[in-house]
Amino acid sequence: MSTPVSAPSEMTFFSTLMACGSFSGAAIELGITTPAVSKRLTNLEARLGVRLLNRTSRRISLTPEGELYLARARLILVEIDDLERLLTQSTDAPKGLLRVNATLGFGRNHIAPLISKYAKQYPGVQVQLQLTVNPPPITDDSFDLCIRFGEPPDSRLIARKLASNRRLICAAPQYLKSHGTPKVPNDLARHSCILIRQGDEAYGTWHLASGNKRETVKVRGNLSTNDGEIAVNWALAGHGVLKRAEWDIEKYLQSGRLVQLLGDWNTSSADIYAVYPQALHLSARIRTFVDFLTKEFGLRH
Repeated sequence: MSTPVSAPSEMTFFSTLMACGSFSGAAIELGITTPAVSKRLTNLEARLGVRLLNRTSRRISLTPEGELYLARARLILVEIDDLERLLTQSTDAPKGLLRVNATLGFGRNHIAPLISKYAKQYPGVQVQLQLTVNPPPITDDSFDLCIRFGEPPDSRLIARKLASNRRLICAAPQYLKSHGTPKVPNDLARHSCILIRQGDEAYGTWHLASGNKRETVKVRGNLSTNDGEIAVNWALAGHGVLKRAEWDIEKYLQSGRLVQLLGDWNTSSADIYAVYPQALHLSARIRTFVDFLTKEFGLRH
């Protein structure tokens, strides 16, 4: 007699495979061999009667049937998890995998330490943190929750504000001593500015507002990077004027190593949000993690 197939188990397997992005990665995650992953996928496809993945020597990609199976499987697995938690009344002790995405510098300096504290409070949750230069697109289902700057204009996502945040213009005292202090936005065009290639904002174009006045300045400089932490270090070394999120530079402003410029002018908002799909709004892992972050950020300001 053949062993019955557990549909939730196969859904979990396929979801893990796609989250890892490769047979070898899934093998490590599942604690089995790469051939065993391939065989398990073949058996799943045979049972369903459809091909779920296109395979090449370099990569795997979802077929239309695979996209449908993955999307519904993840929803079903979340519903099963929430149902079990409801029946056992264990909402205060979430369990399972929580996949978190954050940007490089902010994730390293702020989110990673908070995950350490969260993991001690909720040891049943397995947290995977991946840092990327930019937030993943909304169609990327490799993450359960993303920490990002600014609320995404998409109704398919829930965005919960964690903290207020501003982008400030600043420079080191030694730079200002040598090059002067900009008094109005257009002065920035005559300064060496440190440029950051991140997000959707136009590269090298800074937008400022003061009351009803709006100014757009095309800035230039010899140094540019896609890493905000590197840009801050360059500013500290006196290489030029920087526009950076307040959370990343506030300690340097307080110590005097950086000086805020054009304080009467505001740049684009950079409020910090936890963003996740509507399908996960009942997940105990999501709820407790977002509540934890909100509380921790609130204690800091």
